[in-house]
Amino acid sequence: MGAVEAPLLATVRRDGAFTVVGNGRWTATQGRALEGAVDQALADVRQHGAAGTAVRVDFSGLDRVDTVGAVLIDRLLRLLREAGFAARIEGLDPRFKPLLDEVERGCHSVPAARKRVAPIIGALTVIGRAVAGAGTDALQFLGFVGQVATSFARIALKPQNFRWTSMVYHLERVGLRAVPIIALITFLIGCIIAQQGIFHFRRFGATTYVVDMVGVLTLRELGVLIVSIMVAGRSGSAFTAELGSMKMREEVDALRVMGFDPIEVLVLPRLVALVIAVPLLTFLGNMFALFGGGLVAWLYGAISPEIFVSRLREAIALNTFEVGMIKAPFMAAIIGVIACMEGMRVGGSAESLGAQTTAAVVKSIFLVIVVDGLFAIFFAAIDM
Repeated sequence: MGAVEAPLLATVRRDGAFTVVGNGRWTATQGRALEGAVDQALADVRQHGAAGTAVRVDFSGLDRVDTVGAVLIDRLLRLLREAGFAARIEGLDPRFKPLLDEVERGCHSVPAARKRVAPIIGALTVIGRAVAGAGTDALQFLGFVGQVATSFARIALKPQNFRWTSMVYHLERVGLRAVPIIALITFLIGCIIAQQGIFHFRRFGATTYVVDMVGVLTLRELGVLIVSIMVAGRSGSAFTAELGSMKMREEVDALRVMGFDPIEVLVLPRLVALVIAVPLLTFLGNMFALFGGGLVAWLYGAISPEIFVSRLREAIALNTFEVGMIKAPFMAAIIGVIACMEGMRVGGSAESLGAQTTAAVVKSIFLVIVVDGLFAIFFAAIDM
């Protein structure tokens, strides 16, 4: 007859003391049988023993233990001790002890209690971290601008190295494909400004002054501002996502290994395309905004197109148009640098890509508005 296989877990009672003996392979393949054996052993000890009784847990017969087995060993010892028995483990092969210790730490480790901080201290900490983060971003921005300037200087010395095909491709994406949405948005903005101006000026019998308001606001401020915000949300986010995806797939590192400068190959064509496209889109947006304003003035304010154009000539000068157009390349450069910098900062996760894309759009719009305000102060100072 064949030898009888020892049970996975057996309980032996002798002289009022208990010995729980483990045998065989305590692995995941035996998981269901092991759980039943542990529950049965616990029931036997609790039924026939009293609190304080010594319980020897002899695991000298174990051949193999994996994580499932270690968890069940820990469960057996823990429940015996919680029931008031003096359980101690004996005979465990030293090979299995590190696994059992790791399971014990993982199952019973208590997270450190969070130290309570006064609300004022917490608020100051948040503000301090935000300021420190803004300082770090400013330094990285300046460093990236330096890299772009260096690459641009190299291209200026060797124009044949510039990626003209890539630049034309991005110019078509940033400029030509953006025409419909830019035209629609600026047209609607011009209509809204004219309608609101007529609605309020009509009370004072000064309806024709709406032409002055539409012309000055559109050409000096709103035209370039609306176009820049639209480009930041449309093209800036696309640049960040593209460069971030390339960074995640290690294509940027591959360019460096092949001896190419990623700034020169990836950033400069996009930046030049933006600097060319945004002024053109601004001019187009200005024309559509004026057209929208003139259409509403005609239909809602009874100002004929001839009167609108004549009043517009009197209200605006050439420098009014120049102010908006001068701002456009600077806005484009800011959007391009921020978008490409955030794309190059993407880590290895999709979460990082989403975070940097969001940061690129928010930072671009914020800086565009700040720079527009600085330009307004500058042009007012020089009486332009």
